[in-house]
Amino acid sequence: MSHDHAGHSHAGHSHEAPKDFGKAFLIGIFLNGGFIILEVIFGLLSNSLALLADAGHNLSDVLGLVLAWVASVLAKKVATSRRTYGWKRSTVMAALFNALLLLVGVGAIFLEAIKRFSEPAEVAGATVIWVAGLGILVNGATALLFMSGRKSDLNVRGAFLHMAADAGVSAGVMIAGAVIIFTNWTWLDPVVSLLVGFFILLSTWELFKDSLNLSLDAVPENIDPDAVHAYFSELPEVAEVHHLHIWPLSTTETALTVHLVKRDAVLDDALLDRIREDLHHKFEIAHPTIQFETCREEEQKNTGC
Repeated sequence: MSHDHAGHSHAGHSHEAPKDFGKAFLIGIFLNGGFIILEVIFGLLSNSLALLADAGHNLSDVLGLVLAWVASVLAKKVATSRRTYGWKRSTVMAALFNALLLLVGVGAIFLEAIKRFSEPAEVAGATVIWVAGLGILVNGATALLFMSGRKSDLNVRGAFLHMAADAGVSAGVMIAGAVIIFTNWTWLDPVVSLLVGFFILLSTWELFKDSLNLSLDAVPENIDPDAVHAYFSELPEVAEVHHLHIWPLSTTETALTVHLVKRDAVLDDALLDRIREDLHHKFEIAHPTIQFETCREEEQKNTGC
């Protein structure tokens, strides 16, 4: 079916800017960097390989925070003639990389836990417990910095899960360490590690799946493409909808292109403005591009267009 092209319009961008978590990233990087230094110092003083290993693990988390922060900064860069969308997609890449880091970390926890069933490790005493307690405070406080944005921004969710997972690991170490000191149940340490790793895996898998889908230009999870299509189809002025595409520009911004076949040949700016506002408020789509088309006379006779 062919159509006369009646116009191509790009709706204005009246969306609100995503919340800036730049300060939260800097605070988190500073707090966790300081905690790593303390873990290394106390690990050497107490001859605790566990603390030194955890310091290495936390270093990967700091790198994840740095990556997410850099991506959030890049996303604000002005678009150029070469990069017409700017660097917005870097937030999706950062979320995917953070998910991969978390999955690798969970794999390391599982391997170490399985190894300790056959080769129980001695608990390094009260020092390990107190340092683990400090880890709960540092990682928990950092996670709280990102809590408000974990549902609306996948990049922020990656940072939140990193810190929440570390707080969970520290809590497991602290509880297991205290029980082992009084009972000598060395098998409790790998059991707790496996349980903590399992819960981290559940939350990380969602982050991995969502970030992978966004990197492949899938429709964001918070948008129902059928509902969007139904919205266009139910417009009285529209006879047909085709070439509907919805994809993420970043972890917080969504774009849309669509061809709408109008029942008349009138270019209606009021209709375009109404569609733009509806897409923004109903579906959180702030970057729509609308292609208006009109029916030919013979098509109007045959289809009632």
